[in-house]
Amino acid sequence: RSNPEKSSNFRMLLDCFAGVNARSQMPLLLFLGLIPTFLKYCIPCLLLRHDFAREHLCSWWGSVMDNIGKNKFNLAAAEKFFDKNYLRNMRGYGRHTPDPQWPGQAYVAVQFVVNYEEGGENNILHGDKASEAFLSEIVGAAAWPGQRHWNMESIYEYGARAGFWRLWRLFTGKEIPVTVYGVTTALQRAPEQLAAMVEAGWEIASHGLKWVEHKDMPIEEERAAIAESIRIHTGLLGERPLGWYTGRCSMNTNNLVIEEGGFLYSSDDYADDLPYWVPRPQGGQHLIIPYTLDANDMRFATPQGFNAGDQFFNYLKDSFDALYEEGRQGSPKMMTIGLHCRLIGRPGRVQSLVNFIDYIQAKKRVWVPRRIDIARHWHGLFGKGE
Repeated sequence: RSNPEKSSNFRMLLDCFAGVNARSQMPLLLFLGLIPTFLKYCIPCLLLRHDFAREHLCSWWGSVMDNIGKNKFNLAAAEKFFDKNYLRNMRGYGRHTPDPQWPGQAYVAVQFVVNYEEGGENNILHGDKASEAFLSEIVGAAAWPGQRHWNMESIYEYGARAGFWRLWRLFTGKEIPVTVYGVTTALQRAPEQLAAMVEAGWEIASHGLKWVEHKDMPIEEERAAIAESIRIHTGLLGERPLGWYTGRCSMNTNNLVIEEGGFLYSSDDYADDLPYWVPRPQGGQHLIIPYTLDANDMRFATPQGFNAGDQFFNYLKDSFDALYEEGRQGSPKMMTIGLHCRLIGRPGRVQSLVNFIDYIQAKKRVWVPRRIDIARHWHGLFGKGE
């Protein structure tokens, strides 16, 4: 305390840490006093044995914390800077999600979707300009304009011929209800598979007229395709579809589906862990039941995806465990698992699905519905669709 030189050197060090006059004092500290000052004052301070160092360091730290405290977020002051006209909904349910009141006081609703696309994919036999290139064992495949791609076709055929029946036996054997996203033209070419879906009591939602890209499709053409899909679906099953998922959608898809007006829900959305409402232009509300691209076997066919069944199982298990715990703590959610006959239907992958089903069936308070069951539950509970 009695040595002014020591006191001056130490204050320079503190000023350096606090960013005060750092530029002017830095050369002097580095070349004349940094090491001795550090040894004499900082180390004793850390050991709480040097009163002088402790006193000044605590004073400096207090001033730093005071300055932090002065920068508090003020909601009222920030209000005028918020973009209230932004067209996307970034808030969702916010901090507190609604209680979905799942049947049986379930902590989580787990829902399985089987995408039936085989026979509805791009193919010059279907009037398309090129072969299919999406979601197969050939990662990074390119479309062949004007040609049939024999390898791609046979991979899709495997899904219809073998993979579907492997999944059908699994789900019916374990009494797991399923929602099928059925591409209409694929269902037209699969009478036995369609009959088996109906026999099992599976929901058959529409997956569009064809399994093709819609992003550049003119709006009137897409509107007509939706109408034709509904017409054929109704002819095949004797009733119209109540759920819709395009998948390879355009910027117009959701609006066109909502505009059509006959769906209890649609799922071209990945924005939440719970269903939510969006306004219909003709009045009332339309229900969105979000789908999934992460808990989805499509990642067996994409870069940075799953390359073995145990990775898929672990991802599903971790997702389930996280949502189950949130539900146990009072915030139940929904988990969707997306499946494809040609992908998870392979022997080397299907066991991961078997293991996951066994895992969740051993848990209490788990609801395993079809998507239409979730939609009816939500309409009945929150009733905004009228």
